[in-house]
Amino acid sequence: MHAAESGDLLALMAMLGSDMREVFEAVVPDEALMALVEHTGFERRERKRDALHFIRTMVVSAASGRGGRQAEVMKDYFIGQARPVARSSFYKWFGTACERVMEGVRDRALAYARSQPIDLPGVLGKHVRDWHIVDSMTVKLPDDLIDEYRGTGDYAALKIHKRFSVGIGTTIGYDLSPAREHDAMHLRLDESWRGLGLLCDLGYASMQLLRDCEQYNVRYVMRLKDGWKPKVLQVVRGTVTKTFVPGTDLDVLLDDEVLLLDGKVIDVDVALGPKRIPARLVGIKTPKGYCFFLTNLEASVAPRSVADLYRVRWEIELDNKLDKSCSRLDEITARTGPAARALVHASIVASMLACLLASHHRRRTAPAPKRGATRKKPPIHTQALGRMLGAMAPYIARVMDMTGKAAVAEWDRLAALLNRETDPNWRNRPSVLDQMRGWRVSPARKKRVRPTTRIAPASAP
Repeated sequence: MHAAESGDLLALMAMLGSDMREVFEAVVPDEALMALVEHTGFERRERKRDALHFIRTMVVSAASGRGGRQAEVMKDYFIGQARPVARSSFYKWFGTACERVMEGVRDRALAYARSQPIDLPGVLGKHVRDWHIVDSMTVKLPDDLIDEYRGTGDYAALKIHKRFSVGIGTTIGYDLSPAREHDAMHLRLDESWRGLGLLCDLGYASMQLLRDCEQYNVRYVMRLKDGWKPKVLQVVRGTVTKTFVPGTDLDVLLDDEVLLLDGKVIDVDVALGPKRIPARLVGIKTPKGYCFFLTNLEASVAPRSVADLYRVRWEIELDNKLDKSCSRLDEITARTGPAARALVHASIVASMLACLLASHHRRRTAPAPKRGATRKKPPIHTQALGRMLGAMAPYIARVMDMTGKAAVAEWDRLAALLNRETDPNWRNRPSVLDQMRGWRVSPARKKRVRPTTRIAPASAP
């Protein structure tokens, strides 16, 4: 291959083999895993078990999707030329020591994710260090675990409370609880939140949360909760037909048509609760009617930008879908607490690997940081990438045992395959994040249709 052709090939490879190798060796490296295995005593008695291969297989096979979770780990483990054992003996390996090792893998993945550069161009990064989204998802479990993880009904389920970084593009923290526990119990702001932005749904909204945001200088965007009675202090934008007394309930102003819902944006200063917490209330007309958002962002942030910021909260819903549909978080059939938690950690870490690789791809393919920059390369589709990682599970396990030039060549080959998992709809439906980053998408050119020449039928003799 000529040097020019080689350079063109490297230019097309948005994500390099070195990126893929960096991510996997940061999360599941040999030395760190063996230290965890020795510290937890995971391989103290089982001489037939290759603990390093077993733990790594738990993570990389989470998205393979060829059978039950524990059965799939067993298949991929044996594909790696490990000594076969009976199924009953294999399932016993998913015990307390295994859970503790997976907690260590989880901690390594979260620490590596938090160390990544934050990518928040455009309006996203003007007022905060990063935007964090909090949300929860429920995982149903076998009834054997109902005493430990009771759901809201007569069934067993656990809830995963996640914290997602928009600037990094992945989960950066999570904890587990019985599904019946309320979400708000698992969001407590402290000094570490100072200078950040918070996006959350109504399950976390409370007057205490608003007070904490003011105390720790946290910018927030959330929907207006039913039952809250904001007092309007000033109308910045909106159609006012009559004079109103500052401090009047918003509902009264709307019912009396003092403040009209005429399709224009609404931007008013309000006070909430008995302690009169100050906030901005933004109203945007949608096909389903007006949506109202509470925020403490400066007035320089336009109302529609506030609404777009709340739309960014959908990123964690996509991440939840990645956990469940690709990393098979919904397919945990383990009947003991340690085994179920170990598999939950494996699923979350597998999703994080896909997100971290997508983050590398996004930074390499991002257009120049200027207003109106045009994206020329399609962004990667994280769910397609996650499924591809599952299909690559045996190859990834093999390449991590390789060294030298052979390892470099194999990592590059796998990365080239991942680069093909791009979003096919990126031109027609660019993500809200790309739009808020200020990136334009050049629409695809329509194919020119050549006129067809019709041949007249021959006349009858």
